[in-house]
Amino acid sequence: MKLTRILHLIIILFFPLFISAQEKASLLDLIPEIETKFDVKFSYSANEVKPVFVERLSDTETLSAIIDRFNTTTLLNFKFLTERYITISSIDKTISVCGTIVTEVNEPLFGASVVVFNTTNGAVSSENGQFSLNEVPVNAKIVISFIGFEAKEFNAVDLWSHKECKTVQLKEQSELLNQVLITKFLTTGLQKSIDGSTVLNTEKFGTLPGLIEPDILQTIQVLPGVESVNESIANINVRGGTNDQNLMLWDGIKMYHSGHFFGLISAYNPYLTEKVVVSKNGTSSEFSDGVSSTVDMKTKNEVNDKFSGGFGANLLHADAFLEVPIGDKLAFHFSGRRSFTDVFTSPTYENYFERSFQDSEIETNSESISDSNRTSDFSFYDFTAKLLFDLNDNHQFRANLIGINNDLDYSEVNTNNSNETESKTSNLKQENLGFGGSWKASWSDRFTTQLSGYYSKYNVDATDLRVETNQLLTQSNEVLETGLKFKSDFRIGKTLNLLSGYQFTEVGILNETTVENPDYERTKKDVLLNHAGFLEVEFNNGKTYVRAGVRGNYFQKFSKLIVEPRLNVRQKLSNSFAVKLQGEFKNQSATQIIDFQDDFLGVENRRWILANEENIPISESKQGSFGLEYNRNNFLFDVEGFYKHVDGITVSNQGFYNNFQFINAIGSYDVKGVEAMISKTAQQFSTWLSYTYSINDYEFKTLTPSVFPNNVDIRHSVTLGFNYNVLRNLEMSVGGIWRSGQPFTKPVEGNETVQDGNNTFVNYDTPNSNNLDDFMRLDASLNYIFKLTNKVNTSIRVGVINLLDRKNSINTYYEVDPEDSNRAVKIENKSLGLTPNVSLRCSF
Repeated sequence: MKLTRILHLIIILFFPLFISAQEKASLLDLIPEIETKFDVKFSYSANEVKPVFVERLSDTETLSAIIDRFNTTTLLNFKFLTERYITISSIDKTISVCGTIVTEVNEPLFGASVVVFNTTNGAVSSENGQFSLNEVPVNAKIVISFIGFEAKEFNAVDLWSHKECKTVQLKEQSELLNQVLITKFLTTGLQKSIDGSTVLNTEKFGTLPGLIEPDILQTIQVLPGVESVNESIANINVRGGTNDQNLMLWDGIKMYHSGHFFGLISAYNPYLTEKVVVSKNGTSSEFSDGVSSTVDMKTKNEVNDKFSGGFGANLLHADAFLEVPIGDKLAFHFSGRRSFTDVFTSPTYENYFERSFQDSEIETNSESISDSNRTSDFSFYDFTAKLLFDLNDNHQFRANLIGINNDLDYSEVNTNNSNETESKTSNLKQENLGFGGSWKASWSDRFTTQLSGYYSKYNVDATDLRVETNQLLTQSNEVLETGLKFKSDFRIGKTLNLLSGYQFTEVGILNETTVENPDYERTKKDVLLNHAGFLEVEFNNGKTYVRAGVRGNYFQKFSKLIVEPRLNVRQKLSNSFAVKLQGEFKNQSATQIIDFQDDFLGVENRRWILANEENIPISESKQGSFGLEYNRNNFLFDVEGFYKHVDGITVSNQGFYNNFQFINAIGSYDVKGVEAMISKTAQQFSTWLSYTYSINDYEFKTLTPSVFPNNVDIRHSVTLGFNYNVLRNLEMSVGGIWRSGQPFTKPVEGNETVQDGNNTFVNYDTPNSNNLDDFMRLDASLNYIFKLTNKVNTSIRVGVINLLDRKNSINTYYEVDPEDSNRAVKIENKSLGLTPNVSLRCSF
């Protein structure tokens, strides 16, 4: 009796499995049945077919339906040679794969990269973290990666869509606590980190209005609180600061020059720059020397065994980049770009030339000189190189090189009123050259160190020769900086990290002016040494993020110690709401002075100088901000109030066009305001609206009045953009900028000029008491991607800046009328007009 019950129990438990087994049949056994039923013949290897089991045949199934089912559900390739003969093979078999990519806390990753190894076949995960790929070789490897996370590799069959789509969990990289908070911020490739910084991933960068390539310094102007009042990336203003108050780092090398075309194009090639981190406040104590912001550019840093690269051209320049593996442990990266503006003139070049040189001697003199009597050649180039060597998994060595060059040659011949010929030749050259190297060592899973050093040289030189009098004017500004940094990271626990380190910098700056016939020379050179130590604790448990640090800077020449506390806090109140608090003290010892009258042909009117703690103090800033963030279903609302005080600025550093232009004075500025951002992203589109309101005032106690609006006091600023994937391979982007006009100073009405000895000057009224007309601009871009061959991806981008051709005034000042010394003539600088550009790019 007991035996009968046991048999019944076995039958109940295993009968479903038995039935299921009966529904499957060996493919080897079914082939003769199919051949007989449909009068066909199969060609196959019995060893390949024997282990394969499939669903049994249905009485109603047609031959084509059976073959389609076998192709979908097996790893064999069934192919009709004729209507009667069918081959079965595992060669050239392709499958479809799918999956969902999530973080360790099961949050979907939007924008993760999914690539079939050693091919151009790839995809980007959707807003739900999902992806799918077709025509994947059955024996292929799938690599899934995302910035800030450890990449994973799978066999294609592990992600076969015939099975249930697999969930892939990516683990945050152990050396990084700063997880990516928003994976698609405004457009693909723009991301927001938990510490409030913005990350630009150039390799995945989407389309932004007016841009035809991921121009690093043009792109960051989309962010609230970041803009350029004169359209130049050489004059980026972050929360009311001047351009020289932004710390620019390229692979740890401090850069003193950032633009081609004297500010209209970023000088940093984006195609080997893997990511750019922009911090406006709450900066890590590892960084200093920029009282407004930090822009940290990092190039690709992995030794890859795949040879890859790309090249392209637009209406201004051509460029190329290469990633060359030399072995399993050694690789070489190179990029180069050169303009062809000295041999080919395009409408884009003409607009850029007119915008760049409209306030210089070149354009001013050309008004009275015919084109046949003057010539000008302008060109630029840049290059980067990087050597990567992995001694083993724990020791990495890197060496970097970057070079940037702008060159202008100009000559003119003019006949004066007395029929005497006057001729002159001028040359302006601007260069920034940087070397760097680093050694990163992982001593354990929890402890790493990095030793790095760099050398940066910037110089701008100008010569101006008047042939008839043999009078030669030369001007030079040179900066030499050497730096050494050691830092260590110690992971105390899963949520806690300790950063500490030491940094040494030596900066030397030379300013020189010489004149021949009559002879005159003025040379000034300063050198400053700085020792700095920093300590920082970082805590992140998913809900609470805290980064607290301190940096001590000792200036040996002045025996001066400056202590800089830093704080960055973010607290999640719920899955959607978070509050954030940031604060920092920072300093910088190298600043720029501006001479609108004499410097470098009027083209480049900025000179770097070094603090002397007498008439040029070390600038120091104090900044705090508090904000609220709502982030749900890829909808973001971010609002932040901020206050910044910068002390130790000089009149010559601010670039006044009024009575203060030639006065020496030391002062400060205060800026307070609110930044707000609304954005919505999806797989096919993204849209955003940002608004900044700020009040920015100077205080110079020795001037009258002592308090007045800052030269970059932009009260209201709005940016609006919309990206849409019209087709899978066609993307469009439209956006606009509107902001209040910047302040300027008018002459005293009825008393426009004043006499001082033999000289006549404009008699300016109350400083910055008037504003230019509002600035408005509409831009648009199109990006079309296609495959030139199986291994070459190609894109064509069309961009138009100032689509409506609005004549924006970006600066206004006055000069004494040469025809009437009692009058002042108004001079207006205009923005770029309607400026189209087209680029063609290939990558492999």
